Amino acid sequence: MKNKVGIPRGMLYYDYYLLWKEFFNNLDVEVVTSPKTNKDILNKGVHACVDEACLPVKVFHGHVEYLKDKVDYIFIPKFISIYMREYCCPKHLGLPDMVKHSVEGLPHIIDTEINLRKSNNNLKKSILYTGKYFIKSSKKIHRAYNEAYNQFSKYTKLMSRGVIPINAVGLYDDLSFNIKGSKEIYKRQILLLGHSYNIYDEYINMNIASKLKKRKIKVITAEMIEEISTRYYASKLSKRMFWTHGQKIVGAAFSLIERKIIDGIIYISAFGCGLDSVLMDLVERKAKEYKIPFTLLTIDEQTGEAGINTRIEAFLDMLEWRDNNEDYFSTHG
Repeated sequence: MKNKVGIPRGMLYYDYYLLWKEFFNNLDVEVVTSPKTNKDILNKGVHACVDEACLPVKVFHGHVEYLKDKVDYIFIPKFISIYMREYCCPKHLGLPDMVKHSVEGLPHIIDTEINLRKSNNNLKKSILYTGKYFIKSSKKIHRAYNEAYNQFSKYTKLMSRGVIPINAVGLYDDLSFNIKGSKEIYKRQILLLGHSYNIYDEYINMNIASKLKKRKIKVITAEMIEEISTRYYASKLSKRMFWTHGQKIVGAAFSLIERKIIDGIIYISAFGCGLDSVLMDLVERKAKEYKIPFTLLTIDEQTGEAGINTRIEAFLDMLEWRDNNEDYFSTHG
C-alpha cells in the first residue's frame, strides 16, 4: 500500500505544486491535494489559526485541517531562502511550526528546510531529507527530483509565454490554463499584481481574474514575466530588495510600466501584510510617474464580494472615461 502525502492548497502551492507532485510520484508516493478553498476550509482555518495571522496563513491552516485525517504525512517545507543573499517572508519560515502548534491530531509533518541564502548546495540536503522518508537510495531520490524539475521547468516556460493557472487547480492535473491566443480580442491589458496565493486562490479574491476576462480584459500576472527581466528592473531600486518574492512583484510591475505594456494595475493584498505595505508603495509611485492607473484591493476573511465588484467596476469605468476624457480624470484617486 502506497504512502500518502498531503499537500495543502495554499501559500507556495501555486508556485511549486507541480514540482512537489512529480517528485513524490516518482518516489511511488501517492499525493493527496486539498480541494480549492471554500467557506468550510476558510472557517476551519480561522478557527485553528491565531488571530494575528494574515488571511493566506489562515486559509493554509484550513487546508491542513482538511488533510490531516486523510494522509500519512503532510508536506509543509520551511522556506528560509530560495535565492542567494535573499530571504522569504517570515510567515514562510514559521509556517510548519505554526501549524504544529495550532492544529491538533496531525500526522507526521515533513518540514524540509529550504535555505539557499549562502549556497545552492543545501538543496541537495533538502531533497535527500524529504526522499529518505520513503526510500533509502540517494541516487533514486536525486533522479526522482531531476525528472520532476525537468517537468517543472517546462511549466515555468509556459508561464512566461502567457499561460496562467487561472483556475488554480492541480495545475498539470487537468491543464486548467488560460492560454492567451490571438483569437480573443481584448479592450485592454491589466496587471493583476500580488503574491501568488492571493492572485490564484479564487475564493479569497472573489474570482477577480474571471471578472476581468468577462469585461474583455487581458490579465497579466508577475509569473508571466521572465525572471531575468524582473530582476533587471528590480535592480533599478535605490536599495537592494532582499525579499525574493518582493523582487518578482516589483520587478514585474516596473518592467510592464516602463515598457508601457499595461493599461492599469490592480494590486491584491492581504490585510496586515507588512511586505505588501512596502511593495505596493513602490509600485504605486512608479505607476504614478508613468501615469498608469493603480488601485489596491485589500482582502481578509470579512471581505464581501459586493464591495470587491464595486471597486473593480469603478476602476474599469474610470479607465474607459479616461480614454475619452484624459484631461479630466486623474490616474489615481
